[in-house]
Amino acid sequence: MLTPDNREFASSTSFRSDDISIGELLSFLAGHKEKPLVFSYDGRSVKPGYHVTEVKAGSFAALDCGANTESWAELFIQLWDVNEDERTHMPAGKFSAIIRKVSEHVALDPTAKLTFEVSDGIAPMQLHKASMPLIRGSEIHVALSARAASCKPRDRWLAEKAAKTASCCGDGSASSTQTRCG
Repeated sequence: MLTPDNREFASSTSFRSDDISIGELLSFLAGHKEKPLVFSYDGRSVKPGYHVTEVKAGSFAALDCGANTESWAELFIQLWDVNEDERTHMPAGKFSAIIRKVSEHVALDPTAKLTFEVSDGIAPMQLHKASMPLIRGSEIHVALSARAASCKPRDRWLAEKAAKTASCCGDGSASSTQTRCG
């Protein structure tokens, strides 16, 4: 899949496996174009007639609760969770083609934070992050989980604390802790 400036989407490893980028998703799907793509959220799979109704790309600048400036790129894919006619789940290749079509008109950052907006047209839209796809039988499954609010200063502090602990105490096992931190 190409970006608007004809570069290949590169797989990004900047996100955790439970919060992937569009580049990571498309890289995985490229080898499985004919397989049905099944998203799941709230403990159930999307209905076979689901639609990708909108793809939005945005660049954001903000001030967090610690008065730190933040900036990031984010891609929003809206899924309409409906069951129409006798449809089956969308093939991975069709999903990729939709994103390619969008990329012809809208600049898409392959490393952008990926957020799915999901609704059945009745319930309010919910925001979800995506996990790395898994192949189950003849289908590709992508688990979506709620994108929770967070305190970025606290998140950074916890990450720094974990890094310091890991560098001081190794892997956290009892023998490692006694050897390095005792």
